[in-house]
Amino acid sequence: MKTKIVATLGPASMSEKVIWGMIEAGADVFRINLSHGNSDQWNSLVQAIRKVSNEMGEEVAILADLQGPKIRTGETPVGGIALKTGDIVTLTTRQVSMEPGLISINYKDFAKDVKAGERVLIDDGKLTLLIRSSDMKSEVQAEVLNGGILTSRKGVNLPNTVLSLPALTSKDKENLEWIMKSDIDWVALSFVRSAGDIRALRDAMKMYPRGFYPGIIAKIEKPEAVADIDPIIRAADAIMIARGDLGVEIPFEQVPFIQKSIIQKCIKLGRPVIVATQMLEGMLTSMQPTRAEINDVANSVIDGADALMLSGETSAGPYPVEAVATMHKVIEQAEMFDDIYYRTGQVIGSGGDRFITDTLCSSAVNMAYETNAKSIVAYTHTGYTAIKISSHRPNARVVVFTPQPFVIRKLQLVWGVKGFIAEDLEQAANVTESMRTFLSEMGVLQPGELVVHLSSFPIQGKGKTNMVLLAQV
Repeated sequence: MKTKIVATLGPASMSEKVIWGMIEAGADVFRINLSHGNSDQWNSLVQAIRKVSNEMGEEVAILADLQGPKIRTGETPVGGIALKTGDIVTLTTRQVSMEPGLISINYKDFAKDVKAGERVLIDDGKLTLLIRSSDMKSEVQAEVLNGGILTSRKGVNLPNTVLSLPALTSKDKENLEWIMKSDIDWVALSFVRSAGDIRALRDAMKMYPRGFYPGIIAKIEKPEAVADIDPIIRAADAIMIARGDLGVEIPFEQVPFIQKSIIQKCIKLGRPVIVATQMLEGMLTSMQPTRAEINDVANSVIDGADALMLSGETSAGPYPVEAVATMHKVIEQAEMFDDIYYRTGQVIGSGGDRFITDTLCSSAVNMAYETNAKSIVAYTHTGYTAIKISSHRPNARVVVFTPQPFVIRKLQLVWGVKGFIAEDLEQAANVTESMRTFLSEMGVLQPGELVVHLSSFPIQGKGKTNMVLLAQV
């Protein structure tokens, strides 16, 4: 299976038994949502994941998801408060007891940022308000356009407002310290608005000297991010199309087209892309997903996503292992569709420091296609070559060797890539022959198959990929 599965951990899936079951069912990456829990709980999850994966002999990646500047309402009385359509209510940043007509907001600059005529969406857009006026200090008057019952600590979206909130909040900075001291492979940044947000996170990570750094995933869930998508893709190491908040912040009917457009851009620019939110939402209450959800998963595979993410289905639902197994089954079927392979139009730099590597990766994929080679086997120190090969979406296997365990784990997010750790390979007399021998003994390669090799030469020099070779097993 080439499309990867990201499973979110939570109360339903924190035990080693369930983690084992999800890996067996096809999970490649585990997501820890830092909006919930504390460092002791997160440490326990990381330890459980590594323990189980080591016992199983499987490499899995760990993704830590920063909360970002999430705006919420305050606490309501038991049963909530009623907002009636047409009523004028006061939104305040003061810490007050909420009551009908008075709603507290936890964002201190709310009254300064919003303007008359802008919308306020509460509880995933179930409640809609229209700003009438602001005192620019702490009080905002708003009309209820779409009423209902408001309960405690509901999310607030401001699709028309330019926020002064930084992408990396004080809480995120505290959590980043935990990330940089932990065994984390990917970091997701929530509510990205520009490429500058990615650069700010990368700069913050560099404050913690270490041998390797987690990859940065930009979560696309704001209209500003959609408008600045090309620079964001270039600045980030991967992209997540977070359809939950995105579908609230922009008209929901636009989300499918934005999803397809972003996936196409990511493939062309060689960035892994995750499709997330409500993929198998029906499995929160049933062992069977809806037919529409199955179609959503299959279409995301056909669009070309590197990975699909399960959220509540595995973190809170009663069937976490079954949800992963169901997604695995749908992905396998969708990958039988020929049109998902050998995508064209990948960007190759002209004269940049990756020009030779990019050109050889493109040539290797074309060679595999023309010769019907079953495998493309690469040796990589950073994972760049593997990601570049993957972005061409070959039908051939993509197998990579590296001496770096963290590279193997990061590549668990990347479409079609299977990795092996090879600490002593650089000392072999014939590196490409040694790789073929290893894969033949593993049963990956069969006698008579053609294999396309990519690596740097000499391999001991640890340089950029500069060699392509066609060989027969």
